[in-house]
Amino acid sequence: MNHAVNELEKQLHYPLGDTLPASGAAVTVAPGVKWLRMPLPFALNHINLWLLRDEIDGQPGWSVVDCGVSTDEVKTHWEQIFATELDGLPILRVIVTHMHPDHIGLAHWLCERWNARLWISATDYGLARLSVDGSTGFGGDSAAAFFASHGLTDPASVAKIQRRSNYYASLVPAVPPQYRRLADGDTLSIGGRQWRCISGYGHAPEHIALCCQESKVLIGGDMMLPRISTNVSVYDMEPEANSLKLFLDSIDKFCTLDAQTLTLPSHGKPFTGLHQRIQQLHDHHRDRLAEVLQACTAQPGSAAEMLPVLFKRVLDLHQTTFAMGESIAHLHKLWFEGRLQRSLGEDGVYRFQASPA
Repeated sequence: MNHAVNELEKQLHYPLGDTLPASGAAVTVAPGVKWLRMPLPFALNHINLWLLRDEIDGQPGWSVVDCGVSTDEVKTHWEQIFATELDGLPILRVIVTHMHPDHIGLAHWLCERWNARLWISATDYGLARLSVDGSTGFGGDSAAAFFASHGLTDPASVAKIQRRSNYYASLVPAVPPQYRRLADGDTLSIGGRQWRCISGYGHAPEHIALCCQESKVLIGGDMMLPRISTNVSVYDMEPEANSLKLFLDSIDKFCTLDAQTLTLPSHGKPFTGLHQRIQQLHDHHRDRLAEVLQACTAQPGSAAEMLPVLFKRVLDLHQTTFAMGESIAHLHKLWFEGRLQRSLGEDGVYRFQASPA
């Protein structure tokens, strides 16, 4: 598996080599664009954030893209950034690509501290507000029941998922009470350059990437990662979603961008080779879908029974919940295409089997 990843990575180019921003510091990656890197308390241990030199209403300053989770450690790193990387200028707006905790977690803190406005899609703003007050797919009774209906029925896992009812709110304690809507095709003037919003689906409700064609820079968020494949899941709130189709259709929007576009991902290092990466992701999911279809041809299977088919490593609970969502997403794509049939067993578990030829 690692060998395959290394072969794929060789098709991409990393203009900054192995350079990474130090904690509380920034690296300039393009004119007026700085790269920050903040820690995460997960196996995926970092998120990339971006500072864009800006001016709004005649006021010079910076726009922030994504925020990190709400922890004292990340706040400390931000304080260092404020002191050393802003050239004495304020943060003018906080742009959030989507509502996942590592992206929106500290938006409320940044907006309050700098009297700045949150910019985000309406869909993700609404779901973030709901998620702070409820469970919405990240844990709790509804998520446990949903995963159990797809075969994750062992009592220990069910109990752990039920106990995670405050997972989102623990990383996102609040969401700003006001926002400015971002939508597909919108153009933002940032630092005298035009940045176009590109919506993406399947990973988040309405993810917004930002592209500056003049600078040939794409802030890809989680829609375009260089080393790992973006999590594409089905959750209990939308239990019959066709998330993987939405995701694959969305990344094709980036095909129209210049082949030499510098892609700034939320995880991993800035890279060029955007068109190659789009094809790699299509190939990856095509191969996984083929494996799932083959497994369901041999015998009917649940999403839980597809986990060892899709994932060759041992998963902790945090990873298992994401993996279950991914497994359901792959099954659903084949089901919506008519290549799999779904049945509900007497045990209350959905199983999928290959449709008759």
